[in-house]
Amino acid sequence: MSRDLILFFQQVINALKIGSVYALVALGYTMVYGIIRLTNFAHGDFIMMGGYTMLFTMPLMLKVGLPVWCAVFIAIGVCSCVGVTVEQIAYKPVRRSGSSVSALITAISVSLFIENMALLVVGGSPRSVPRIFKMPNPKFFGQVSVNGNSLLTIVIGLAVMIALTLFVKSTRAGRAMRAVSEDGQASILMGINLHRIITLTFAMGSGLAAVASMMYCTAYPQVQPFMGAMLGLKAYVAAVLGGIGIIPGAMLGGMVIGFVETMTKAYISSSYADAVVFAILIVVLLVKPAGILGKNIGEKV
Repeated sequence: MSRDLILFFQQVINALKIGSVYALVALGYTMVYGIIRLTNFAHGDFIMMGGYTMLFTMPLMLKVGLPVWCAVFIAIGVCSCVGVTVEQIAYKPVRRSGSSVSALITAISVSLFIENMALLVVGGSPRSVPRIFKMPNPKFFGQVSVNGNSLLTIVIGLAVMIALTLFVKSTRAGRAMRAVSEDGQASILMGINLHRIITLTFAMGSGLAAVASMMYCTAYPQVQPFMGAMLGLKAYVAAVLGGIGIIPGAMLGGMVIGFVETMTKAYISSSYADAVVFAILIVVLLVKPAGILGKNIGEKV
């Protein structure tokens, strides 16, 4: 196997690794948007909170004789509670009496508040995260060495995405989510508790942020207060690209953005990677605003 082919194979693995993270974060965006048509820009900051929660609880896991990755379950609980609290305190009043613009401003304000609170509490210096998993580095075709943690990140991402898809399609709560997404007022007439479904959606979406944080820290073992800002923006691009509000679209968009970013860094320049990602958002909004899997619905007048 040629050296160029080996390099390309390794870059594909890297693309799937970061694409899985983007897809998982994009799922959090798309779940909330699909239910209440709100872009939760604080979602990236939930990832940061999940990272710090794991950092501070990993020593506790070791003390009680558990592997350090068990800290992700505490992070899921913390992020879910924070997500529900934010929805109740900040988003719910705006949803009842405000406009879409005020909801957007509220989401940005919540994001800035969480980031600056983290800056005040833990400081701005990056902190190293202990190694979460100890995976061997397998070789493919006898020549291509692949990072075992990268493969594990891909597997975890795919497993979570499949589990979420099955939940939404096969469970009663999942069907209620789809009903609320289609028509909130009609779902109330069908006996669905709208506020309970919104709370469940925020809890699940925020919990996904904690899982994404574990995957991200596995690939890049470092946390700092603004780690979720750019990650969240790129995941939002992925959600829009695939079709925001559509779960398969979030998965597809995440993988596409991961592939584009990785290949740009590998074969063009790492300096252009972010520019190319956001250029994709502009092109999509111009050509197909509803996203790859979305449908453009005309407005009746």
